Parts: sequence; C-alpha cells; structure tokens
Amino acid sequence: MLLPPIRTHRLLFAVSVLCQAIFLMTVAAPVASAQKTGVARIREDAANLMPMARHDVTKTFHTQAEADKMDAARRKSLTAVTIGESFYYNTRYGSPLAYARPLEILGESGLKSVSEKKILDFGYGTVGHLRLLAYSGAQVVGVEVDPLLPALYSDPSDQGAIKGKGERAGKIQLIDGSFPGDAAVKKAVGEGYDIIISKNTLKNGYLHPSQPVDKALLVDLGVEDAVFLRALHTALKPGGKVLIYNLSPGPGKPGEPYKPWADGKSPFSTSQWETAGFRILAFDRDDNEAARKMGHAIGWDTGPEPMSLADDLFALYTLVEKPPPGDTRP
Repeated sequence: MLLPPIRTHRLLFAVSVLCQAIFLMTVAAPVASAQKTGVARIREDAANLMPMARHDVTKTFHTQAEADKMDAARRKSLTAVTIGESFYYNTRYGSPLAYARPLEILGESGLKSVSEKKILDFGYGTVGHLRLLAYSGAQVVGVEVDPLLPALYSDPSDQGAIKGKGERAGKIQLIDGSFPGDAAVKKAVGEGYDIIISKNTLKNGYLHPSQPVDKALLVDLGVEDAVFLRALHTALKPGGKVLIYNLSPGPGKPGEPYKPWADGKSPFSTSQWETAGFRILAFDRDDNEAARKMGHAIGWDTGPEPMSLADDLFALYTLVEKPPPGDTRP
C-alpha cells in the first residue's frame, strides 16, 4: 500500500521562553467524502484529480522516548498531544495532493517521470507528498526548520527506502535545520539534484514584507538572497530546475492586518536569478485557473468552512533552470 495507515503518534511539547501521474497510484473507487480522513481522503482526492493530469520560536517537541529519559520535574511540564493519521500525512499544510499542479508544471517543461530523479523540497512541511514521490522511484530530500517534524517523523520507517510499484524503489531523507546557512545541513543536503521545489515557503511576503510584521510570521533564510540562490545553483546538476509554487489568499481588505502570506510573488528578482547563473523559464506566472480547478477537485470549496476559490485562492509560480555547459540560449 502506498500510504499505509499509521500507528498513532504521541508527542509532547513544552512552551519555551519565548501529476505528471505521480499521485494517480493512490486511486481507489471514489466514494462520498463526508466522513473520510487520512489515507482514505487522500485516495479520494487523487481520484478527483486524475482528470487534471496531462503529463523553533515558541514550542519544543519531543517523542515519547525522549520524554521517558527526562527527570520527573521536566516531564511534568510537558503536555501530551496525540497525532493521528490525517495529521501525519497532512500536518498543518493540507493535502499532499496539492503538489499535483506543481508536478504538472514540471511535466509541461519536459519532465517525463520522477523515477530515479533526485528531488529537494525546501520547506517540505509534511511527509505525504515525499512518500508519494519516493513510491514513484524518486530519491527525495526534504529540509525544514519546523521543530515539530523531527518528533513527528522520528520512527525509522519514516525515512529510508520506499518500495514502489513494480521494480521502482525510492528513498526519503529528512533534514532538520537551516539550508544553506548551517554548514552541517548544507553538507547533508548535498548536490546533484534534478529538481528543487519549494511550495508556499519562498514567498515575497515572507522574505521581504512590505509592512512591519511579527518576525514569527516570516521566513528567515539565515543568509543573504544572493548566497541562497548560489547554494541552489550549486545543489542542482546541469539542466536541473528550481520551481517555486505559491498558493495565496486574497490580500487583506482596507483596515485588516497585513498578511505576508498573501504576497506569493517570487522573493528574488529576475536579475538576482540571472546573476546566480539561472535561465528564467517562467517568472511570477499566473496559475489561478489551474489552481482553482485543483482546489475544487480536492474539495477546498466544500465542507463546513468552504473557501471561495475565485476570491481567496491565487497562484503564482517561478521556474528557472541551471543551463548545461555550452548551452547559451537566453
């Protein structure tokens, strides 16, 4: 089974001082989604998406095993949180099948299959889509700074080899820390990637907000923009691509607080990308129509709190390439 039902996780935290057809393999006969969660919901969402496929600031988390090693006083300060199947695969970021559209874009740019491809996800957020990619034969590396994820994905089976369909075998590696500012993290990430993808992390509003905002709401790269872009370029193999795909809500209405996450433009200008050695294939391209079709297929416009897709779902993407040696095309 591709996405197996999982054991229940019990995490503890302390408050500190502060498709191309990737996802189609999950398809089962569609049934009403009213009571569906976890893997069952992912399967149904995949069935609905099939027709669209053409080609640490405030909390510290611990596993139960880590808590068992603490003294009684510290254990008493912890609060237990039980994590079920849906949170394991979706965490706080929604269905892993929302990666179907970014993969379609890569398919449109020439990617035939992810089998045997090396893929880096910057700000992966959840293991669900990484497992789907690994099942399809990809060697997937996810890097994150969210302190929850090392505890959530602490079981040995959460990483390593993933037996895929037929002869395909993929692999998942999860890395905790800041890339590329942390030298150990940069070394662990390594090089030779065919694809680097970042979804809903590298937003202009998160890196370069237009108004003063709580730093807890922002993304701190830990390095200058130029250093970050050079690190992406170094990590790619020649001909490799970087895709930034951002889904955003509508901007706040007059009088409402500023929402940095609503500015989904590329945080890096065309000149910054080009200076770092990239060829720009698409820059801040509007993907609203396709994103809204995907949102409807996944059911974001249904349920107890339906989203108005036309008013509150906007998509932009930037796609760049590391040209192969000798390739001087503009």
